[in-house]
Amino acid sequence: MAYRKRQRNKRKLWFLILLIVLIICAPFVYKYLTNKADDGNNFISSIIKPEEATVETLEVGFNDYLESPGASYILYSEAPKVKGLYVNASAVHSKERFNTLIDIANTTEINAFVIDVKNDSGRITFDMDNPQSDEIKAEVKYMNDINVVMDRLYENDIYPIARIVAFKDPWSSKKITDFAIKNKDGSLWMYDKISWLNPYNKDTWDYVLNVAKKAAEVGFKEIQFDYIRFEATRSLDNADFGKDAENKTRMEVISEFVAYAMKELKPYNVKVSADVFGTIITSKVDAKTIGQDYLAMAEKLDVICPMVYPSHYGKGFFGIPRDKHSDLYPYETILGSMKASNEKYKELNGKKAAIVRPWLQAFTASYLRKPNYKSYGPEEVRAQIQATYDAGLEEWILWHAGSKYNKDALLKEQ
Repeated sequence: MAYRKRQRNKRKLWFLILLIVLIICAPFVYKYLTNKADDGNNFISSIIKPEEATVETLEVGFNDYLESPGASYILYSEAPKVKGLYVNASAVHSKERFNTLIDIANTTEINAFVIDVKNDSGRITFDMDNPQSDEIKAEVKYMNDINVVMDRLYENDIYPIARIVAFKDPWSSKKITDFAIKNKDGSLWMYDKISWLNPYNKDTWDYVLNVAKKAAEVGFKEIQFDYIRFEATRSLDNADFGKDAENKTRMEVISEFVAYAMKELKPYNVKVSADVFGTIITSKVDAKTIGQDYLAMAEKLDVICPMVYPSHYGKGFFGIPRDKHSDLYPYETILGSMKASNEKYKELNGKKAAIVRPWLQAFTASYLRKPNYKSYGPEEVRAQIQATYDAGLEEWILWHAGSKYNKDALLKEQ
Protein backbone atom coordinates (compact mmCIF):
# COMPACT_ATOMS: atom_id res chain seq x y z
CA MET A 1 0.00 0.00 0.00
CA ALA A 2 2.83 2.37 0.90
CA TYR A 3 4.52 1.60 -2.46
CA ARG A 4 1.35 2.40 -4.44
CA LYS A 5 0.90 5.61 -2.48
CA ARG A 6 4.47 6.68 -3.29
CA GLN A 7 3.89 5.93 -6.98
CA ARG A 8 0.71 8.01 -7.03
CA ASN A 9 2.55 10.89 -5.36
CA LYS A 10 5.34 10.68 -7.94
CA ARG A 11 2.82 10.81 -10.80
CA LYS A 12 1.13 13.84 -9.22
CA LEU A 13 4.50 15.56 -8.83
CA TRP A 14 5.49 14.91 -12.47
CA PHE A 15 2.10 16.12 -13.67
CA LEU A 16 2.51 19.31 -11.61
CA ILE A 17 6.02 19.90 -13.00
CA LEU A 18 4.76 19.37 -16.60
CA LEU A 19 1.90 21.80 -16.06
CA ILE A 20 4.27 24.49 -14.72
CA VAL A 21 6.60 24.02 -17.72
CA LEU A 22 3.69 24.39 -20.17
CA ILE A 23 2.49 27.57 -18.48
CA ILE A 24 5.98 29.09 -18.59
CA CYS A 25 6.64 28.13 -22.23
CA ALA A 26 3.24 28.98 -23.72
CA PRO A 27 3.95 32.71 -24.36
CA PHE A 28 7.24 31.92 -26.11
CA VAL A 29 5.61 29.28 -28.33
CA TYR A 30 2.79 31.68 -29.23
CA LYS A 31 5.28 34.46 -30.06
CA TYR A 32 7.29 32.09 -32.24
CA LEU A 33 4.23 30.98 -34.20
CA THR A 34 2.99 34.56 -34.58
CA ASN A 35 6.36 35.74 -35.89
CA LYS A 36 6.47 32.88 -38.35
CA ALA A 37 3.00 33.72 -39.58
CA ASP A 38 3.97 37.34 -40.07
CA ASP A 39 7.27 36.78 -41.87
CA GLY A 40 5.62 36.05 -45.23
CA ASN A 41 6.11 32.28 -45.09
CA ASN A 42 2.47 31.59 -44.11
CA PHE A 43 3.60 29.12 -41.45
CA ILE A 44 0.13 28.65 -39.96
CA SER A 45 -1.42 28.12 -43.39
CA SER A 46 1.21 25.51 -44.16
CA ILE A 47 0.28 23.33 -41.22
CA ILE A 48 -3.50 23.58 -41.69
CA LYS A 49 -5.07 21.74 -44.60
CA PRO A 50 -7.67 23.79 -46.53
CA GLU A 51 -10.41 21.30 -45.73
CA GLU A 52 -9.63 21.65 -42.01
CA ALA A 53 -9.74 25.45 -41.97
CA THR A 54 -12.24 27.19 -39.73
CA VAL A 55 -12.91 30.78 -38.74
CA GLU A 56 -10.81 30.17 -35.63
CA THR A 57 -7.79 28.75 -37.48
CA LEU A 58 -7.67 31.59 -39.99
CA GLU A 59 -6.79 35.18 -39.12
CA VAL A 60 -10.27 36.53 -39.78
CA GLY A 61 -12.15 39.10 -37.74
CA PHE A 62 -15.26 37.74 -36.05
CA ASN A 63 -17.42 40.45 -37.62
CA ASP A 64 -16.37 39.42 -41.13
CA TYR A 65 -18.84 36.55 -40.94
CA LEU A 66 -22.41 36.43 -39.73
CA GLU A 67 -23.46 34.17 -36.94
CA SER A 68 -26.05 31.63 -38.01
CA PRO A 69 -27.07 28.56 -36.04
CA GLY A 70 -25.33 25.53 -37.48
CA ALA A 71 -24.18 27.47 -40.53
CA SER A 72 -21.00 29.43 -39.84
CA TYR A 73 -19.25 29.41 -43.20
CA ILE A 74 -16.12 30.99 -44.59
CA LEU A 75 -16.96 30.29 -48.23
CA TYR A 76 -17.95 32.97 -50.72
CA SER A 77 -16.20 36.01 -49.34
CA GLU A 78 -16.46 36.89 -53.02
CA ALA A 79 -19.38 35.73 -55.16
CA PRO A 80 -18.59 33.33 -58.01
CA LYS A 81 -19.55 34.02 -61.61
CA VAL A 82 -23.03 32.65 -61.19
CA LYS A 83 -24.41 29.93 -63.42
CA GLY A 84 -27.56 29.16 -61.55
CA LEU A 85 -30.88 27.35 -61.34
CA TYR A 86 -34.15 28.49 -59.82
CA VAL A 87 -35.14 25.96 -57.13
CA ASN A 88 -38.62 26.19 -55.65
CA ALA A 89 -39.22 25.30 -52.01
CA SER A 90 -41.14 22.13 -52.89
CA ALA A 91 -38.08 20.82 -54.70
CA VAL A 92 -35.97 21.45 -51.61
CA HIS A 93 -38.58 19.72 -49.44
CA SER A 94 -38.42 16.57 -51.61
CA LYS A 95 -35.29 14.59 -50.76
CA GLU A 96 -35.26 12.93 -54.17
CA ARG A 97 -35.70 16.13 -56.17
CA PHE A 98 -33.19 18.05 -54.08
CA ASN A 99 -30.63 15.28 -54.51
CA THR A 100 -31.20 15.39 -58.27
CA LEU A 101 -30.60 19.13 -58.38
CA ILE A 102 -27.46 18.84 -56.25
CA ASP A 103 -26.21 16.13 -58.60
CA ILE A 104 -26.69 18.52 -61.52
CA ALA A 105 -24.56 21.09 -59.69
CA ASN A 106 -21.89 18.49 -58.89
CA THR A 107 -21.59 17.18 -62.44
CA THR A 108 -22.11 20.30 -64.56
CA GLU A 109 -21.13 23.97 -64.69
CA ILE A 110 -24.00 24.95 -62.35
CA ASN A 111 -22.67 26.62 -59.18
CA ALA A 112 -25.67 28.45 -57.66
CA PHE A 113 -29.29 27.90 -56.60
CA VAL A 114 -31.92 30.65 -56.33
CA ILE A 115 -34.21 29.27 -53.61
CA ASP A 116 -37.66 30.52 -52.61
CA VAL A 117 -37.62 32.12 -49.16
CA LYS A 118 -40.69 34.32 -49.64
CA ASN A 119 -42.69 32.97 -52.55
CA ASP A 120 -45.28 34.25 -55.00
CA SER A 121 -48.07 33.51 -52.53
CA GLY A 122 -46.40 35.60 -49.83
CA ARG A 123 -45.56 32.51 -47.79
CA ILE A 124 -42.23 32.13 -46.02
CA THR A 125 -40.64 28.75 -46.57
CA PHE A 126 -38.86 28.08 -43.27
CA ASP A 127 -39.22 28.90 -39.58
CA MET A 128 -37.29 32.13 -39.18
CA ASP A 129 -38.49 33.30 -35.77
CA ASN A 130 -39.83 36.56 -37.20
CA PRO A 131 -42.52 38.04 -34.90
CA GLN A 132 -44.37 39.81 -37.71
CA SER A 133 -44.58 36.81 -40.03
CA ASP A 134 -45.33 34.56 -37.03
CA GLU A 135 -48.27 36.76 -36.09
CA ILE A 136 -49.91 36.44 -39.50
CA LYS A 137 -48.91 32.79 -39.86
CA ALA A 138 -47.04 33.44 -43.09
CA GLU A 139 -44.63 30.57 -42.63
CA VAL A 140 -45.09 27.27 -44.44
CA LYS A 141 -42.16 25.08 -43.47
CA TYR A 142 -41.17 23.55 -46.79
CA MET A 143 -37.64 23.49 -45.42
CA ASN A 144 -38.07 21.76 -42.06
CA ASP A 145 -34.51 22.47 -40.96
CA ILE A 146 -32.96 25.36 -42.85
CA ASN A 147 -29.54 24.67 -41.33
CA VAL A 148 -29.48 21.19 -42.88
CA VAL A 149 -30.34 22.75 -46.24
CA MET A 150 -27.60 25.36 -45.92
CA ASP A 151 -25.07 22.74 -44.84
CA ARG A 152 -25.80 20.69 -47.97
CA LEU A 153 -25.42 23.71 -50.23
CA TYR A 154 -22.08 24.70 -48.73
CA GLU A 155 -20.79 21.13 -48.62
CA ASN A 156 -21.44 20.90 -52.37
CA ASP A 157 -19.99 24.36 -53.18
CA ILE A 158 -23.37 25.72 -54.28
CA TYR A 159 -23.69 29.50 -53.92
CA PRO A 160 -26.97 30.13 -52.04
CA ILE A 161 -29.27 32.91 -53.27
CA ALA A 162 -32.53 33.71 -51.45
CA ARG A 163 -35.44 34.61 -53.73
CA ILE A 164 -37.71 37.05 -51.94
CA VAL A 165 -40.90 38.13 -53.69
CA ALA A 166 -41.31 41.71 -52.58
CA PHE A 167 -44.63 43.40 -53.37
CA LYS A 168 -46.74 40.66 -54.92
CA ASP A 169 -48.02 39.23 -51.66
CA PRO A 170 -51.64 38.03 -51.43
CA TRP A 171 -51.05 36.61 -47.95
CA SER A 172 -49.64 39.59 -46.03
CA SER A 173 -51.73 42.16 -47.90
CA LYS A 174 -54.92 40.42 -46.74
CA LYS A 175 -53.69 39.83 -43.19
CA ILE A 176 -52.39 43.38 -42.70
CA THR A 177 -54.64 45.45 -44.94
CA ASP A 178 -52.83 48.69 -44.04
CA PHE A 179 -49.91 47.31 -46.04
CA ALA A 180 -51.98 46.71 -49.17
CA ILE A 181 -52.74 48.66 -52.31
CA LYS A 182 -56.32 49.89 -51.98
CA ASN A 183 -59.09 51.00 -54.28
CA LYS A 184 -60.42 54.49 -53.77
CA ASP A 185 -63.35 53.05 -51.79
CA GLY A 186 -60.94 51.46 -49.31
CA SER A 187 -61.32 47.89 -50.55
CA LEU A 188 -58.31 45.78 -51.53
CA TRP A 189 -57.04 46.40 -55.04
CA MET A 190 -56.62 43.14 -56.91
CA TYR A 191 -55.31 42.00 -60.24
CA ASP A 192 -56.23 38.51 -61.37
CA LYS A 193 -57.67 37.92 -57.87
CA ILE A 194 -54.31 38.71 -56.26
CA SER A 195 -53.71 41.60 -53.85
CA TRP A 196 -50.37 43.39 -53.57
CA LEU A 197 -48.37 45.22 -50.93
CA ASN A 198 -48.17 48.96 -51.44
CA PRO A 199 -44.62 50.00 -52.41
CA TYR A 200 -45.41 53.55 -51.22
CA ASN A 201 -45.96 52.27 -47.66
CA LYS A 202 -42.57 52.10 -45.94
CA ASP A 203 -43.89 49.66 -43.35
CA THR A 204 -44.05 47.13 -46.18
CA TRP A 205 -40.37 47.80 -46.88
CA ASP A 206 -39.45 46.81 -43.34
CA TYR A 207 -41.65 43.71 -43.48
CA VAL A 208 -39.93 42.50 -46.66
CA LEU A 209 -36.47 43.40 -45.38
CA ASN A 210 -36.96 41.64 -42.05
CA VAL A 211 -37.48 38.47 -44.07
CA ALA A 212 -34.36 39.24 -46.11
CA LYS A 213 -32.28 39.76 -42.97
CA LYS A 214 -33.39 36.42 -41.55
CA ALA A 215 -32.36 34.76 -44.80
CA ALA A 216 -28.92 36.36 -44.54
CA GLU A 217 -28.56 35.23 -40.93
CA VAL A 218 -29.01 31.55 -41.80
CA GLY A 219 -26.30 31.67 -44.48
CA PHE A 220 -27.71 32.89 -47.79
CA LYS A 221 -25.00 34.95 -49.47
CA GLU A 222 -27.21 36.87 -51.87
CA ILE A 223 -30.69 38.36 -51.50
CA GLN A 224 -32.57 38.47 -54.78
CA PHE A 225 -35.79 40.48 -54.87
CA ASP A 226 -38.47 39.47 -57.35
CA TYR A 227 -41.67 41.40 -58.09
CA ILE A 228 -39.82 44.50 -56.97
CA ARG A 229 -42.32 46.48 -59.01
CA PHE A 230 -45.98 47.27 -59.63
CA GLU A 231 -48.27 45.02 -61.65
CA ALA A 232 -48.19 45.70 -65.38
CA THR A 233 -51.76 46.89 -65.79
CA ARG A 234 -53.53 50.19 -66.43
CA SER A 235 -56.08 49.31 -63.74
CA LEU A 236 -53.52 50.66 -61.27
CA ASP A 237 -54.43 54.14 -62.49
CA ASN A 238 -57.53 53.99 -60.28
CA ALA A 239 -55.72 52.70 -57.19
CA ASP A 240 -55.17 54.73 -54.03
CA PHE A 241 -51.50 54.55 -52.99
CA GLY A 242 -51.73 57.18 -50.25
CA LYS A 243 -50.35 60.69 -49.92
CA ASP A 244 -46.74 59.78 -50.77
CA ALA A 245 -47.81 58.84 -54.29
CA GLU A 246 -48.93 62.39 -55.05
CA ASN A 247 -45.40 63.72 -55.55
CA LYS A 248 -43.43 60.57 -56.33
CA THR A 249 -43.46 58.39 -59.45
CA ARG A 250 -43.51 54.61 -59.39
CA MET A 251 -39.96 54.52 -60.72
CA GLU A 252 -38.80 56.85 -57.97
CA VAL A 253 -40.35 54.82 -55.15
CA ILE A 254 -38.95 51.51 -56.42
CA SER A 255 -35.49 53.05 -56.75
CA GLU A 256 -35.80 54.40 -53.20
CA PHE A 257 -36.71 50.94 -51.95
CA VAL A 258 -33.60 49.54 -53.63
CA ALA A 259 -31.42 52.17 -51.96
CA TYR A 260 -33.02 51.44 -48.58
CA ALA A 261 -32.56 47.68 -49.02
CA MET A 262 -28.88 48.14 -49.88
CA LYS A 263 -28.35 50.22 -46.73
CA GLU A 264 -30.25 47.85 -44.44
CA LEU A 265 -28.55 44.72 -45.76
CA LYS A 266 -25.00 46.10 -45.86
CA PRO A 267 -24.14 44.90 -42.30
CA TYR A 268 -25.09 41.35 -43.32
CA ASN A 269 -22.30 41.03 -45.89
CA VAL A 270 -24.59 39.80 -48.65
CA LYS A 271 -24.94 40.69 -52.32
CA VAL A 272 -28.25 42.28 -53.30
CA SER A 273 -29.86 41.59 -56.66
CA ALA A 274 -33.23 42.28 -58.25
CA ASP A 275 -35.28 40.82 -61.08
CA VAL A 276 -36.54 43.27 -63.69
CA PHE A 277 -38.64 43.03 -66.85
CA GLY A 278 -36.45 42.71 -69.92
CA THR A 279 -38.65 45.12 -71.84
CA ILE A 280 -37.81 48.06 -69.54
CA ILE A 281 -34.36 48.20 -71.13
CA THR A 282 -35.86 49.62 -74.32
CA SER A 283 -39.43 50.63 -73.39
CA LYS A 284 -40.02 53.80 -71.35
CA VAL A 285 -43.75 53.01 -71.23
CA ASP A 286 -43.15 49.63 -69.55
CA ALA A 287 -40.62 51.18 -67.19
CA LYS A 288 -43.09 53.82 -66.01
CA THR A 289 -45.97 51.36 -65.67
CA ILE A 290 -44.19 48.84 -63.46
CA GLY A 291 -41.85 51.36 -61.83
CA GLN A 292 -38.50 49.89 -62.85
CA ASP A 293 -35.86 52.37 -63.99
CA TYR A 294 -33.13 50.12 -65.39
CA LEU A 295 -30.16 52.41 -64.90
CA ALA A 296 -31.31 53.93 -61.61
CA MET A 297 -31.63 50.44 -60.16
CA ALA A 298 -28.39 49.24 -61.74
CA GLU A 299 -26.43 52.08 -60.12
CA LYS A 300 -27.52 50.89 -56.66
CA LEU A 301 -27.65 47.09 -56.90
CA ASP A 302 -24.84 44.55 -56.86
CA VAL A 303 -26.56 42.48 -59.56
CA ILE A 304 -29.49 43.19 -61.89
CA CYS A 305 -31.33 40.25 -63.42
CA PRO A 306 -33.39 41.09 -66.52
CA MET A 307 -36.00 38.45 -67.33
CA VAL A 308 -35.42 38.18 -71.06
CA TYR A 309 -37.27 34.95 -71.77
CA PRO A 310 -37.95 34.76 -75.52
CA SER A 311 -41.56 33.85 -74.72
CA HIS A 312 -42.06 37.24 -73.04
CA TYR A 313 -41.40 39.26 -76.19
CA GLY A 314 -43.77 39.55 -79.09
CA LYS A 315 -43.11 39.57 -82.82
CA GLY A 316 -40.48 41.55 -84.66
CA PHE A 317 -38.03 42.24 -81.81
CA PHE A 318 -34.26 42.42 -82.35
CA GLY A 319 -34.41 41.88 -86.11
CA ILE A 320 -36.71 38.87 -85.86
CA PRO A 321 -39.26 38.75 -88.76
CA ARG A 322 -42.42 40.71 -87.99
CA ASP A 323 -44.62 37.68 -88.49
CA LYS A 324 -42.57 35.43 -86.20
CA HIS A 325 -42.72 35.24 -82.40
CA SER A 326 -39.52 35.74 -80.44
CA ASP A 327 -39.99 32.37 -78.74
CA LEU A 328 -38.93 30.75 -82.00
CA TYR A 329 -35.58 32.57 -81.84
CA PRO A 330 -33.89 31.89 -78.48
CA TYR A 331 -30.37 32.91 -79.55
CA GLU A 332 -31.39 36.08 -81.38
CA THR A 333 -33.69 37.26 -78.57
CA ILE A 334 -31.09 36.92 -75.81
CA LEU A 335 -28.30 38.38 -77.93
CA GLY A 336 -30.47 41.34 -78.95
CA SER A 337 -31.74 42.06 -75.44
CA MET A 338 -28.30 41.87 -73.87
CA LYS A 339 -26.76 44.07 -76.57
CA ALA A 340 -29.55 46.54 -75.80
CA SER A 341 -28.52 46.35 -72.13
CA ASN A 342 -24.92 47.05 -73.10
CA GLU A 343 -26.01 50.09 -75.07
CA LYS A 344 -28.11 51.32 -72.15
CA TYR A 345 -25.14 50.96 -69.81
CA LYS A 346 -23.13 53.33 -72.00
CA GLU A 347 -25.36 56.11 -70.67
CA LEU A 348 -23.72 55.64 -67.27
CA ASN A 349 -20.46 57.03 -68.70
CA GLY A 350 -18.27 54.55 -66.86
CA LYS A 351 -19.99 54.78 -63.47
CA LYS A 352 -19.91 51.64 -61.39
CA ALA A 353 -23.06 49.60 -61.92
CA ALA A 354 -24.56 46.21 -61.19
CA ILE A 355 -23.43 43.01 -62.85
CA VAL A 356 -25.99 42.03 -65.50
CA ARG A 357 -27.12 38.44 -64.96
CA PRO A 358 -30.05 37.50 -67.23
CA TRP A 359 -32.77 34.98 -66.49
CA LEU A 360 -32.93 32.47 -69.35
CA GLN A 361 -35.85 30.30 -70.42
CA ALA A 362 -35.71 26.60 -69.54
CA PHE A 363 -39.42 25.94 -70.11
CA THR A 364 -41.71 25.46 -73.11
CA ALA A 365 -44.23 28.30 -73.50
CA SER A 366 -47.06 26.20 -74.91
CA TYR A 367 -49.54 28.82 -73.68
CA LEU A 368 -48.51 30.92 -76.69
CA ARG A 369 -50.20 28.32 -78.92
CA LYS A 370 -48.89 27.11 -82.22
CA PRO A 371 -47.19 28.33 -84.33
CA ASN A 372 -45.85 30.93 -81.84
CA TYR A 373 -43.73 28.65 -79.68
CA LYS A 374 -41.26 25.83 -79.88
CA SER A 375 -40.24 23.10 -77.46
CA TYR A 376 -37.31 24.24 -75.33
CA GLY A 377 -34.83 21.43 -74.94
CA PRO A 378 -31.03 21.37 -74.48
CA GLU A 379 -30.34 23.04 -77.83
CA GLU A 380 -32.60 26.04 -77.13
CA VAL A 381 -31.27 26.51 -73.60
CA ARG A 382 -27.67 26.26 -74.77
CA ALA A 383 -28.33 28.78 -77.53
CA GLN A 384 -29.43 31.34 -74.91
CA ILE A 385 -26.36 30.69 -72.77
CA GLN A 386 -24.11 31.16 -75.82
CA ALA A 387 -25.92 34.37 -76.73
CA THR A 388 -25.24 35.66 -73.20
CA TYR A 389 -21.53 35.02 -73.67
CA ASP A 390 -21.55 36.49 -77.18
CA ALA A 391 -23.00 39.70 -75.72
CA GLY A 392 -19.96 39.90 -73.43
CA LEU A 393 -21.66 38.74 -70.21
CA GLU A 394 -20.46 35.99 -67.90
CA GLU A 395 -23.40 35.10 -65.65
CA TRP A 396 -26.89 33.66 -66.12
CA ILE A 397 -29.70 31.80 -64.33
CA LEU A 398 -32.19 29.28 -65.74
CA TRP A 399 -35.88 29.46 -64.89
CA HIS A 400 -38.27 26.54 -64.83
CA ALA A 401 -41.24 27.02 -62.48
CA GLY A 402 -41.16 23.33 -61.54
CA SER A 403 -37.36 23.34 -61.12
CA LYS A 404 -36.90 20.57 -63.71
CA TYR A 405 -33.76 20.86 -65.80
CA ASN A 406 -32.08 18.83 -68.52
CA LYS A 407 -28.39 18.21 -67.84
CA ASP A 408 -27.74 17.90 -71.57
CA ALA A 409 -28.05 21.69 -71.88
CA LEU A 410 -25.13 22.19 -69.51
CA LEU A 411 -21.42 21.74 -69.83
CA LYS A 412 -19.86 19.05 -67.70
CA GLU A 413 -17.88 20.19 -64.68
CA GLN A 414 -14.27 20.84 -65.62
